[in-house]
Amino acid sequence: MCGIVGAIADRNVVPLITEGLKRLEYRGYDSAGVAVVGANIRRVRRVGRVAEMESAIAAEKLTGVLGIGHTRWATHGGVTEPNAHPHVSMNEIAVVHNGIIENHEAQRERLRAAGYTFESQTDTEVIAHLIHFHLRETSDLFIATQRAARELEGAYAIAVVALSSPGIMTGARMGCPLLVGRGDGENFIASDMSAIISATNRVVYLEDGDVVAVTREGVRVVDRSGEPVERIEHVSTLTADATDLGPYQHYMQKEIHEQPRAIADTLEAVIDGGIDAALFGRDATRIFAEVDAVLILASGTSSYAGLVARQWIETFAQLPCTVELGHEYRYRDSIANPRQLVVTISQSGETLDTMEALKRAKELGHTHTLSICNVQESAIPRASALVYYTRAGAEIGVASTKAFTTQLVSLFTMAMALAKARGRLTSHTEADAIEQLRFLPGSVQHALNLEPQIQAWAERFADKQNALFLGRGIHYPIALEGALKLKEISYIHAEAYPAGELKHGPLALVDNAMPVVVIAPNDALLEKVKSNMQEVRARGGELYVFTDLDSHFTDSEGVHVIRTPRHAGVLSPVVHAIPVQLLAYHTALKRGTDVDKPRNLAKSVTVE
Repeated sequence: MCGIVGAIADRNVVPLITEGLKRLEYRGYDSAGVAVVGANIRRVRRVGRVAEMESAIAAEKLTGVLGIGHTRWATHGGVTEPNAHPHVSMNEIAVVHNGIIENHEAQRERLRAAGYTFESQTDTEVIAHLIHFHLRETSDLFIATQRAARELEGAYAIAVVALSSPGIMTGARMGCPLLVGRGDGENFIASDMSAIISATNRVVYLEDGDVVAVTREGVRVVDRSGEPVERIEHVSTLTADATDLGPYQHYMQKEIHEQPRAIADTLEAVIDGGIDAALFGRDATRIFAEVDAVLILASGTSSYAGLVARQWIETFAQLPCTVELGHEYRYRDSIANPRQLVVTISQSGETLDTMEALKRAKELGHTHTLSICNVQESAIPRASALVYYTRAGAEIGVASTKAFTTQLVSLFTMAMALAKARGRLTSHTEADAIEQLRFLPGSVQHALNLEPQIQAWAERFADKQNALFLGRGIHYPIALEGALKLKEISYIHAEAYPAGELKHGPLALVDNAMPVVVIAPNDALLEKVKSNMQEVRARGGELYVFTDLDSHFTDSEGVHVIRTPRHAGVLSPVVHAIPVQLLAYHTALKRGTDVDKPRNLAKSVTVE
């Protein structure tokens, strides 16, 4: 893990690979490397950012027409140059790899017995030696890659080059994303379309079990049984401009401010055509009418979107809804309900925990599956019966912002469509919901206008080591999201609780050094939240309250208040997500952390 780029052309591919790695750097960044095939295999690896590697490439005058590159986020072995990719076997094979090989120890012992020496602590080096082992027997890199892939257990995406095969590059995928870019007289392998968008917008997405051979002239794919297979070529709508910073200081800042447009784009079909189950797929009307419960599977920020959706679904569609973390669901004895709608939420569509949870649900007999996703033709949507694509555009910052709010509006649309399919949505309620959605981008923009006030709060947060976030009802997940954002990018320890839970333990943490952030819009639970706030003030805690104009809060000693312009009704969680994002962002700026690339984290989590 975490980013792969490979290219074969009749021009020097090193600049293209380097540029692709820069575009993938947000996914993982502890080391980077490139290997090219010529008279021998030449390799440059460096710990740190791609810029460190780029300087070394220039110093060594590395060039080549066939090469592979990688940005690494450490799983096996520490952050050292010997553990950086690409890994080489016998100076004849070079491999880059995303994922985790679960049987690497057994394979390592087998290969040591066959005379191979290991120079790293990684599971990836096993792949290089294993392919080399089979290449000695077959003299065909494509066949050797297929044989090695069949012996690997776990999740992987790999790209391979060999000294003996200067006209071919191979790849294989199981559980981790891998695609092929098609060019004119040149072709590419990558883990993400953004890595190769400057060279081509024609892309073939590989399926689990696929092995691919890429030459300048074309692409051959075989499936897990070794049979030739054609994968559909798509034209990507991603542009190089979508991944440019423009006038912004960080991607996270850019993506926070893109939310009004991202939400409007995601809701375009709803605003134009009304709430309709058909928005989710051809069979959605029938499926939505048949289901008697909803199960949401997600991880991280997406799971918080699911917690908000649970309340919308139970309120409007009158369906019981459960939200489970994907990595927990797949390992417990779950009671299957074939009439349940299984909803997976993933920004990338490749989140391994969520993908494996979906596979488990289907093994248990669930056929009513729906994916909420931001990436066209990614693995989870392809494995789902129904799909709704958010239109957030490329999200580069590791801490999710616009992906989260577009997930929320997509899930609100789903809740309303379920209610309508079940005869529980009156024409008045539908018209009111569409009207609220129509005004939502403007409300989000108003929340963004609070940034100068939030910056002043960030000054006070910057020297803190801990923080509490409180919310009630449908705003408790926003408190969870606020705490997650703060700890992700500022490294301040933060926890979130339902405000009523304070007196059951967390109140012991409150003192004058513990800022307490409260999500307190003017809803049915406002008076309860006010009582919880009094509990904090009585213990000397300092309150930072996000509310709205109708809530009648005033600043006082130990109580700081920021108001959104108006209460957004049932869509209030979307609006209140904006201030907590801005608080985390500006606090991180004050603390001098790397906002877009927080330590120890990666954007697309393709390992367990």
